[in-house]
Amino acid sequence: MHILLTGSTGFIGHTLQAALEAAGHTVHGGASPRSAGAQPGRVPMDFARDTTAAAWLPRLQGIDAVVNAVGVLRDTRARPIDAVHRDTPIALFDACAQARVRRVVQISALGIDGSDTRYAQTKRAAETHLQALAAQGALRPAILRPSVVYGKGGDSSALFMNLARLPVALFPGPVLDARVQPVCVHDLAAAVVALLATLEQTGIIECTGPEALTMGAFIASLRQQLGHRPAMVLRLPQVLTNISARLGDAVPASPWCSETLAMLGSDNVGNPAVFERLLGRPGVHFSQLVATAWR
Repeated sequence: MHILLTGSTGFIGHTLQAALEAAGHTVHGGASPRSAGAQPGRVPMDFARDTTAAAWLPRLQGIDAVVNAVGVLRDTRARPIDAVHRDTPIALFDACAQARVRRVVQISALGIDGSDTRYAQTKRAAETHLQALAAQGALRPAILRPSVVYGKGGDSSALFMNLARLPVALFPGPVLDARVQPVCVHDLAAAVVALLATLEQTGIIECTGPEALTMGAFIASLRQQLGHRPAMVLRLPQVLTNISARLGDAVPASPWCSETLAMLGSDNVGNPAVFERLLGRPGVHFSQLVATAWR
């Protein structure tokens, strides 16, 4: 198939493109005209500005399926979260319905149902619109909701690995206590390939590893996988946790910020049954992630 892949220069999108091409598909990767990914062979697209269906219709000519893997953690002038997560995806989905590109895969996130963060609200808005189009029979979408996605090239994964290397670590309480169900980025990509191969599974699919644990225990497991002895772990008081998150707000590239802190209030776990049926096997266990995904 000819597949339009948005966010193809990002961590998840890059892995998706490699997996889709390995499966024999032709991937039309999208990149912002202002980014380093704006190069020959990529489809120029601007998720900050392309907020109408008319902007997307020309890009859908000859396309059989669309995979949206664009996402941001926080709001910035260059990448406003309302446009990136809500307005532009809605325009893209409307264009798909008009162009009769019925197969759409939306990469969303676990934990957004119980959260009132802007990240969660905007992600839910796009999902709701996509589901409404599905109810009208205009599209056959699959919405993938992964837990923490782990792999080489991910900002969060790099942060976890850096923390895992520390012999003495001072962690915010929510980082230690939040429950996650880490998923290998290659498993997420394999699920997308399987979805497009069958064109049968639709609706919301929770994408998780086989077992849930606290984030503190996950970082400890990464440390063990690196061959280190257990670290001395100290808990940062809540007041200092709040201050550290606000300091992170001033560093756009940092995955630690007030929005992240708020999202840690919701568990990031789910039922992997449908995900495992797509894979034809259990996902990679968190205790094997360094060996399988940190390469």
